[in-house]
Amino acid sequence: MGNLFCLVQVDQSTVAIKESFGKFADVLEPGCHCVPWIFGSQLAGHLTLRVQQLDVKCETKTKDNVFVNVVASIQYRALADKASDAFYKLSNTRSQIQAYVFDVIRAFVPKLNLDDAFEQKNQIAKAVEEELEKLQE
Repeated sequence: MGNLFCLVQVDQSTVAIKESFGKFADVLEPGCHCVPWIFGSQLAGHLTLRVQQLDVKCETKTKDNVFVNVVASIQYRALADKASDAFYKLSNTRSQIQAYVFDVIRAFVPKLNLDDAFEQKNQIAKAVEEELEKLQE
């Protein structure tokens, strides 16, 4: 019925990406919107703004040649003001975040002895956070 009258509903905590003849046109906030398909407008998709969690398990070797499994829980969300970038520029968000986390952990942990790695878990977390924040800018 919404398609017949050109009306679409965008749920709470999500945004919709509107295109006009295949080109990005607008980011639709939650609520009811008119998307006149007869004039070439359509929804390209929806993007959730909820916080999501990604558990990254990485095996690496410490300075004293001990293999350890490091599990990092990354919480992330799309920003409403950068929704078009999140929708069009990232092809596989989870894999891309996982790759950056792997790089940071594999660069940081091999510099530490096993005991130091357990003691400096906050520094490892801070290094991962700083690297991911650099990408946001």
